[in-house]
Amino acid sequence: MPDDFSAARTAPVHVTVWDDGAGPGAARVLLVHGTMTWGTESFAEQRPLARRFRLEVMDRRGYGGSPDTARSDYEADASDIAGVLARTPEGAHLVGHSYGGVSAMFAAARHPRLVRSLTLIEPSALRAAEHDPVVAAALTRMRAAFSPPPDDMTAEDFLTVSTEPYGLPVPEFTPQRLRATRTAMRERAAWEAEIPLAPLAAAPFPKLVLNGTWETADPEHRAFNGDAMAACGRTVATLIGARHITVPATAHDPHRDRPTDVNPVLATHWSPPAGPVPGPRNQRAGG
Repeated sequence: MPDDFSAARTAPVHVTVWDDGAGPGAARVLLVHGTMTWGTESFAEQRPLARRFRLEVMDRRGYGGSPDTARSDYEADASDIAGVLARTPEGAHLVGHSYGGVSAMFAAARHPRLVRSLTLIEPSALRAAEHDPVVAAALTRMRAAFSPPPDDMTAEDFLTVSTEPYGLPVPEFTPQRLRATRTAMRERAAWEAEIPLAPLAAAPFPKLVLNGTWETADPEHRAFNGDAMAACGRTVATLIGARHITVPATAHDPHRDRPTDVNPVLATHWSPPAGPVPGPRNQRAGG
């Protein structure tokens, strides 16, 4: 195994295992969440798939059951992901949502032999798609709007301004939510990540990108970054040779909002047919 993640193999990131009758020979799937959430919350709707697959739900550092971190960082996440993948010689299917999608891309690019398939759900990889004018315009807006929160800003205030202006419900201020918010306030910006795309494009494992269609989102939210996230997904899929699927009537959380559409897609992706990996295709889930 490569030495650069040997320390991560024993790192104390928390992993919840859902194995609800899949059996000892079931394929492993590692699920990596995004920002201001944690593993079992983000992927709760995927638990029915544990009847066929061994689902390993990782908490990134600073979230859920994992230890605190001075600054959440997608490259540190990638080392943690690699460490979990390496717990068995065959690795696992890898799924990343939002910020976790960027972390998963770094891990898969660096350790392709440990990845059986890659799924990216609304990946926040905007820098990788900056040549798309919709994405470029959104990056300009985000760079102007986002700066480190002031020292006197509370997690409650940050959570409110991150949701309420975009028509999203303000979550309950539970201790777990506020801890996740404090971690998000110190995160390295995933949308500025310079992701190694060439190794991903060259990797032989099947790749899938899922996006919401965003038509049901708050207009201001969609205008600020929703259209850019959709464009980013299409572009990233093309750049890495992935199948691209859009999920109608969803926004940034298609796997949570329409699991009856998304779960069959995931199950099929984790059970690829024999033969060559198909080329990129664009389609809609459920149709």
